[in-house]
Amino acid sequence: MLQQTQVSRVVPAYRRFLTQFPTPAALAAAPLADVLRAWKGLGYNRRAAALWRAAGVIVAEHGGVVPSDPAALARLPGVGPYTAAAVASFAYGAAVPAIDTNVRRVVARHRLGMETAGAADVRRAAGAWLDRSDPGAWNAALMDLGREVCRPEPLCTGCPLRRGCRYRTNPRAVKPPGRTAEAFEGSMRQLRGRIVDAVREAPSARVADLAARWGEPPERVAAAVGALSAEGLIRSGPGGRISLGDGT
Repeated sequence: MLQQTQVSRVVPAYRRFLTQFPTPAALAAAPLADVLRAWKGLGYNRRAAALWRAAGVIVAEHGGVVPSDPAALARLPGVGPYTAAAVASFAYGAAVPAIDTNVRRVVARHRLGMETAGAADVRRAAGAWLDRSDPGAWNAALMDLGREVCRPEPLCTGCPLRRGCRYRTNPRAVKPPGRTAEAFEGSMRQLRGRIVDAVREAPSARVADLAARWGEPPERVAAAVGALSAEGLIRSGPGGRISLGDGT
């Protein structure tokens, strides 16, 4: 839930979600439509479907217990290297670095003296720097440091690691040009979210009606519906009628 979503939005949704689905078994047994309704307000609805599918694998292959091995976690639907390492270190104390964008930036600057570095180099440097006695706290500390201090525009004077930072003393360290974020307003991502929201609120809807309501070209709405249907998030029926998906 926290991936690309603000903490203030996640906390109440997280608590509601765990009340409704307190265990992997409860989540796996629920219809996907109920899971998507519980996910309302968080965006990126494919994450909800991936979490639901992962719960099914956890029940079928791990006896309903979330595995502690990062490799086993990484095989779950929707789980990548960062999430696998974060769960393993925070929940089970596994000595693995959880490398998100913030940690990657801190490690590249402090240990390698670069603005950016290759994934393998960052992983090796982070693994050597990791506090193996408390890897969860180490991961959390670097995430916080990258978010609050070692930002894209770093606040070096307030950094507790500034004296040993190789980036500060590297005259060749050059900051690359910043990336321009894709505008959300009017994007296909926004349209996908609106479609899922529409069928959360009603048993079904028609593509033509949604296109007319939003002033969107029917072809664009149909293309978004096709992608959502391919992911199992919605179901398409006769006459352009759609409803929440069942995961198939």
